Amino acid sequence: MIIPRLLAAHLAELGKYYPVISLTGPRQAGKTTLLSELYPGYRYVSLEELDVREEALRDPRSFLEKYDRRVIFDEAQRVPALFNYLQGVVDADREPGRFILSGSQNFLLHKSITQSLAGRVGIARLFPLDCSELATVGLLPTSPGEAILKGFYPNSYTTGVPPRYFYPDYISSYLERDVPNFINPSNLATFLQFLQVCAHYAGQLTNLSRMATMTGVSVKTVNAWLSILEMSYIVFRVGPYFKNFGKRLTKAPKLYFYDTGLLCHLLGIRSIDELTHSKEYGAAFENLILADRMKSLYHTGEKPQLYFFRDQHGVEVDLLEGSATRLSLTEIKSGKTYSSQWDANIRKIGALSDVSVTYRVVYGGEEEMRVGETVVVPWYGTGGERR
Repeated sequence: MIIPRLLAAHLAELGKYYPVISLTGPRQAGKTTLLSELYPGYRYVSLEELDVREEALRDPRSFLEKYDRRVIFDEAQRVPALFNYLQGVVDADREPGRFILSGSQNFLLHKSITQSLAGRVGIARLFPLDCSELATVGLLPTSPGEAILKGFYPNSYTTGVPPRYFYPDYISSYLERDVPNFINPSNLATFLQFLQVCAHYAGQLTNLSRMATMTGVSVKTVNAWLSILEMSYIVFRVGPYFKNFGKRLTKAPKLYFYDTGLLCHLLGIRSIDELTHSKEYGAAFENLILADRMKSLYHTGEKPQLYFFRDQHGVEVDLLEGSATRLSLTEIKSGKTYSSQWDANIRKIGALSDVSVTYRVVYGGEEEMRVGETVVVPWYGTGGERR
C-alpha cells in the first residue's frame, strides 16, 4: 500500500525551477518510495552500495557521463567529491529536475550542497507520516494514545510491523549506519544511554548539566550529541519566544522527538494502558502535537518557526507561531473533556501583544468547537477528519 505524501506537491514545484533537488529525512521515512512514485522514469543509483560508490570515487567524470540526467542518487552524501563535478555538469545544462539527491544524513548532504551546489538546488525534507496524511487514507489511529505508541513511520502502517519489532531494529540500524560517521564506535553504548536520557526530557526544558551527569559525559559532549540527533532527524528543539512581554523569560529550549513511537520505545512503554497511566503521558501528548505541526509544515514546503513561552512565574504557552503582524497562541491539553480554564494563559499573554492574535486549544478529545475567541480542535487537528 502506498500512502500519498503531502510533500509530493512541493517537490513537483521545486522541479520546475532547479536542476538539482535534494530530499533529506530520517531513515525509513519513505524517501525512496516517494521518489520512485514521483519520478518513475528516473534511474535509481544507491551510493551506499560499495561497488557503485567505488565507481563514483574512482572516475567521477565518467560516472556523471553515464548518469547524466533523470537520475536519483540515493545516500549522495557518501561521495562528497562528486558534488564538485556535479556543479560543472549542471552549469553546462540547467535542465530543471535533472538530478535528485536523497540522503538520511542532513549535515553531510547539506555541507556538500552549500560548498558546491548553492543556488542550483531546491531543498525538501520528508519526515514520518503526519496525521493528515494518515487521515486521508483512513489509517489514522482512533485515539491519541494509540497514535503516540504506534508512531508514524510508514512501515508501521503499510506492513503492520508492531512497534516492539520495528523500533529495536530501527535503533540498531541508526547506531550502526549513521552515528559512527560522527562519534567513535567505542562510545555507541554511551550514546544509546544518552538517547534514552533525551527521551525523559521530551517536552521538557533541556538541562545540559543534568543530562551530562545522567550520561556520564561532559556538557560539551552533550551539546555535540544533541546536534547529531538533530542532524539525523531524531529530535528537534523549540526555543523560547524571542519577544519580551515585559517579563523575565526562560531561555532554555524544549526538546522533542520527531516520532513518538520511538520516544515510547526509549521510555520502555509498551502498551496504551501503560502509556495513558504513566507520568510521561502529558509530555508525550505535547510531543505528538508539536511533532505533527513541525512535520506538516515541512511537508507543505514551509519553514517551521515554532516557539514556546514561559516566564519566571510559571505562566506558560505551549506553542507560539508568529510574524510581524500576527501571533498564534496554542495551548495543548491531553484531557478529553474541554475545560474553560484551558485558554487562561494564552489569553493572558495574548493581551500583552501589540499585533493581531489568534487563540487555539488542542486537546485529546474528538469535538471541534469555538469558545469565544478560542478555537478548540481535536488532537489530530482540523485537517485530520476521519474517513
